Amino acid sequence: MPTNSSTFNTDNASAETTVTRKLTIIADSNIASLNDFFNVNTLGEEHAQAVNIITVAGRDITAELLAQEQPDVLLIRSVTPINAALLADNHSVRFIGSATIGTDHVDQAYLAERNITFANAAGCSKHSVAQYVLTAMLTLRPHYWQQSLTLGIIGLGNIGSILAQYATDLGWQVLGYDPLLPPSTFNNASFDEVISQSDAISLHVPLTDATGINSSPYPTRHLIDTAALQAMPATTLLINSARGPVIEAAALEADIEQTGRQVVLDVFEHEPQIAESLLSKLAIATAHIAGYTLEGKLRGTQMIYDALCEQFNVIPSFSMHQLLPVNMYQWSELKAHPDRLVKFYDIMQDDQALRSKLKNGQVNGADFDQLRRDYHLRREWQA
Repeated sequence: MPTNSSTFNTDNASAETTVTRKLTIIADSNIASLNDFFNVNTLGEEHAQAVNIITVAGRDITAELLAQEQPDVLLIRSVTPINAALLADNHSVRFIGSATIGTDHVDQAYLAERNITFANAAGCSKHSVAQYVLTAMLTLRPHYWQQSLTLGIIGLGNIGSILAQYATDLGWQVLGYDPLLPPSTFNNASFDEVISQSDAISLHVPLTDATGINSSPYPTRHLIDTAALQAMPATTLLINSARGPVIEAAALEADIEQTGRQVVLDVFEHEPQIAESLLSKLAIATAHIAGYTLEGKLRGTQMIYDALCEQFNVIPSFSMHQLLPVNMYQWSELKAHPDRLVKFYDIMQDDQALRSKLKNGQVNGADFDQLRRDYHLRREWQA
């Protein structure tokens, strides 16, 4: 059930100048620091605008809830599909903000037809996810600190390009593939070259299909299938922190069974359910938390707050830096003292937390979502 987490009201000194407008926001309760960013003081106190924030679990944002509350604004994360099924009978929503990098859960063409403004938080957790990938690699293969290796990166947007910079800083060679970007220092290889010549491969692509609302000339659903896995050396470490269906789960299970490949998954094809038959074969498995640092989450909220302010002609007055405690985690220190990695991020603790939720042959959706909701946000390493 939705909870009315906070209602803000203001009145001007003179009743004759009181404005009775109210801004109703329905928000995913998993968005960081909602009440700090979205209140009467940060969204136009000079207009005496009441701000009503209704928080719910992201999967509980339904057409029925919208009909009941008639919100002006939706603030979501990746678990809330935005499409005609949700919005066809609603005429109140004017702005939708997703505090996430990915947009495959949003039918942006439909929103454009409805003249509903959409904003997402592109790049908000790029350092967080890149650091997750590095932690996974260096936890499983600590000799990579001192060893020259080839890191394959598929997708060189915000996250992939940052990961490439970290890899270069460590003296690693990067083989990168992104057909949507021009050739560059990092975008320097074909898909087949990345697959066949890398010691480790990290996926950083959106989820797209050949047809439909997220169509692309380079679809990524099941990009890593049986053929790709067969072309990949058995010793190649595979990491997916992008979208689950980029890897075909059944093909991956069969491949690990045959090759013993080390695989790290933060996302899963059938998320939020995870079958034990897959989970038991993974070297590291986490509950879609690669981007869950304090900085990454606050940055996501900041970006949709700034976009909402622009939509309603309000000067942004709140900054995430007001909420950040001192950060003692420095990338330069970690490079100088690799043995401190577990103090910077104990990824195996997150792995064990997910595995502890196995019941009757699977991790169920409610437990998966609870792990994400209750996650203790780690800190980004300052570069």
